[in-house]
Amino acid sequence: MVEVLLVTSRGTGRWVLPKGNPMKGMSPHAAAAQETFEEAGVEGAVCPTPLGDYRYRKLLKSGAALMMDVRVFPLAVTGELDDWPEAGQRTRQWFALSDAVNRVDEPDLRELMRSFRPSDFATGTIRPTFKGGMDQVKEGFRMFHWFQAFLPKQGQFFELFEAHSATLTAGSDALARLLQGGGSMSQHIKEIIQREEEADEITREVLTTVRRTFLTPFDRGAITSLISSMDDSIDQMQQTAGAISLYEVTEFEQEMRDMAAIIVDASRLLAEALPLLRDIHGNAARLHTLTERLVRMEGQADDIHAKGLKRAFKQHGRTDTLTFLVQREIYSHLEKVVDRFEDVANEIDGLVIDHA
Repeated sequence: MVEVLLVTSRGTGRWVLPKGNPMKGMSPHAAAAQETFEEAGVEGAVCPTPLGDYRYRKLLKSGAALMMDVRVFPLAVTGELDDWPEAGQRTRQWFALSDAVNRVDEPDLRELMRSFRPSDFATGTIRPTFKGGMDQVKEGFRMFHWFQAFLPKQGQFFELFEAHSATLTAGSDALARLLQGGGSMSQHIKEIIQREEEADEITREVLTTVRRTFLTPFDRGAITSLISSMDDSIDQMQQTAGAISLYEVTEFEQEMRDMAAIIVDASRLLAEALPLLRDIHGNAARLHTLTERLVRMEGQADDIHAKGLKRAFKQHGRTDTLTFLVQREIYSHLEKVVDRFEDVANEIDGLVIDHA
């Protein structure tokens, strides 16, 4: 079930999103993550690309009212704290998306939340209770072979695309956790490797099915290009994890974590887009919206990459060349992950052009 985290306001006790004023020296999305930590006691990967904006009227203690503009960023939750700065002043609670819409008072915020599709949150939210997820993916993949014996010989391409997408989502989750550092880094690296192996198995199944299937939903070349670009994405995640393991990196710059958050959000968008291919004509407009957002995110990731690399050079380029080279390689791998997601978006766009 899709859930959204709300907190109560300190003044009126109404349900609101965690929010606050811009912070000097911090980017808007980083400030949003800090406010969420202080007000709701959760941590995670915040994507620099906003979901949208809304306006509301804020009542001041003087009795005056000001119109406030709020920008909403998606934050993939990786941990919930038992104690946090405003724990004694607010209540936090997870609500189903539809229930959260009815709980908030601000009309513009309600409209913004109504525009969200469940998948805008479901695959982007990293909850700390992701137990059994790997077994579910494996079990689902085993089921594909069982069903193939009973269904028309057109190949279970859509199911395989969606299964591969699940590995991308889980791999992105693990990558975001990895770049937060801490004592569980080896576990996150191991999970990324396992997800990549699962993705390879699914990719092999797609390529085999293409060869033995008479009727395919799309051109054979388009099918192989799409699954290959998806597989390249998780391959790059594994290479990122491999570099971190090889060089024993334990601390990561904010720009690296920002790029990981973009990867998490990109996997969320892809997880929504792939099922829409089942009715590509009816879903053409939504598919174009999703792929357009993926392309914009790739551009933003390039800007973050350039900023991080420049800062790394200024800090270490002339005094600690080895540290600079290691950081440059990690930045390069992260950039390539985002680039591969853009490749997937381009493949989907090509399918829309050809078939819708």
